[in-house]
Amino acid sequence: QVQLVESGGGLVQPGGSLRLSCAASGNIFSIYAMGWYRQAPGKQRELVAAFNSGGSTNYADSVKGRFTISRDNAKNTVYLQMNSLKPEDTAVYYCNARGATMKHQDFASWGQGTQVTVSS
Repeated sequence: QVQLVESGGGLVQPGGSLRLSCAASGNIFSIYAMGWYRQAPGKQRELVAAFNSGGSTNYADSVKGRFTISRDNAKNTVYLQMNSLKPEDTAVYYCNARGATMKHQDFASWGQGTQVTVSS
């Protein structure tokens, strides 16, 4: 079992910043890919930013230049620094990780989600 625990969401004014964290724990041998998705009310879940299996990063066009994803491999943790937040960034943000367990079985896990609300 692999668990993802997110933190760092909250209420922020337009133009403000937040930093999200996601820590993976459990029966982990390796993590191939890890990143952030979000889902706004009435909309589908979408990619925000992620490290892919090749180690490079992907960003949604709507967040390029404002959001930065980073990671600490030793801690199996990924971060999302969000700057210049806009009301349209309001959503539940979910962490996702894919990898292999100590038994060399593939896993794909989601966190419980953390609410980000951008409002004045």
